[in-house]
Amino acid sequence: MSSAKQEQSRGFIAELFEDKLVALTIIVGALGYFVDVFDLLLFTIVRVQSLKDIGVPAKDLLDAGVTIISWQMAGLLLGGLLWGVLGDRLGRLSVLFGSILLYSLANIANAYVETVPQYAILRFITGLGLAGELGVGVTLASELLPKRLRGLGTTLIATVGVMGASAAAVISHYTDWRTAYIIGGVMGLVLLVLRVNVKESGMYKKLAADRKKVSRGDLVMLLTKWNLLRRYLAVICIGAPIWGVIGVLIMFTPEFARDFGLKIEPTAVDAVLYCYIGTTLGSFFSGALSQRLKSRRKSIAVSLLMLIVFLVLFVTVKPETLFAYYGLCGLLGVAAGYWAMFVQVGAEQFGTNIRATAATSIPNVVRGLTIPMTTAFRAMIPAIGVTMSGLVVMVVTLGLAFIGLCSVKETFHEDLDYLEV
Repeated sequence: MSSAKQEQSRGFIAELFEDKLVALTIIVGALGYFVDVFDLLLFTIVRVQSLKDIGVPAKDLLDAGVTIISWQMAGLLLGGLLWGVLGDRLGRLSVLFGSILLYSLANIANAYVETVPQYAILRFITGLGLAGELGVGVTLASELLPKRLRGLGTTLIATVGVMGASAAAVISHYTDWRTAYIIGGVMGLVLLVLRVNVKESGMYKKLAADRKKVSRGDLVMLLTKWNLLRRYLAVICIGAPIWGVIGVLIMFTPEFARDFGLKIEPTAVDAVLYCYIGTTLGSFFSGALSQRLKSRRKSIAVSLLMLIVFLVLFVTVKPETLFAYYGLCGLLGVAAGYWAMFVQVGAEQFGTNIRATAATSIPNVVRGLTIPMTTAFRAMIPAIGVTMSGLVVMVVTLGLAFIGLCSVKETFHEDLDYLEV
């Protein structure tokens, strides 16, 4: 990198943290997403251990896991709509406080489950709370930062945040699954205290003070006006492959490993760890590339093309060693690291009066797509096997992603201070 570019990079970072309250928003947002990812992926990591401990037979582990993850994702889907609407009607900060309190307490309660129905209900409540964290956090950061720094701020939030999955994997190595849930809940409560000094978005305060009757958090408008609905669905499609990787390829690591014929079976814990190490790198790469190209769309397109290459390797190489298998998980994570840019695009596509509704619900609708993905994956296994079922799911999601990417406008230079009417 030339000295001029290094100087420019240092200038961006310095400007990003020049305002102490804005810097606090970025830091707390990053820590919030860290806890969000930690809690969200914890069930994937401890699925086998926890289900065995509460008495689920080995033959039922897959079905019980799919049932519980489906309930969790249903909570995320419903919560994304709920917290998004509240974020536009009551303010960004009110949602962040309410959501983090709910998922922290629910996560602690997860440590005391004894049956699958209890587990499913508490993962639903946990998902309901987790749904408010990322979208509203990115909305708040995007509205506080100048447009040339928005992507950088989101990249920092996401890069730190995705490390939460690696932390969850490491902690699960050294504690039992019940203790891991308690740790996640306590981290959330600590974060709640740190949020006290975060300031509200100026754009939102201006909107709330406006005496004109402007509709805020209008989900009906978002879903019934074709121009808005088209953008909404397009952004959802862009993010679909990310949760195809996480919710199918990584979550069901034991099943894929057996299909590959590995003599030593890899664990979902380590698969998540290596995948999210890759995702951390991919998040930084995607954000930096967006800044370099001054384009969200081009950066995401590069990540999708990388994902195609690594997916082909995953299903054709059929690794014979743990090292090769985890290496492929890491590569898939690198390609799926465009999550930050995807969420940023969701925030930038819509006006201030429905921005939180869209930006909060979009990533959670994508997470909720895990339900049809895992259902289709499980249904196809008897006919075409585990590997081909996973490949079909990924091909469909990648096709939708490219269609969605072609349908959204470039938003790198967009001014966000406008309304949807």
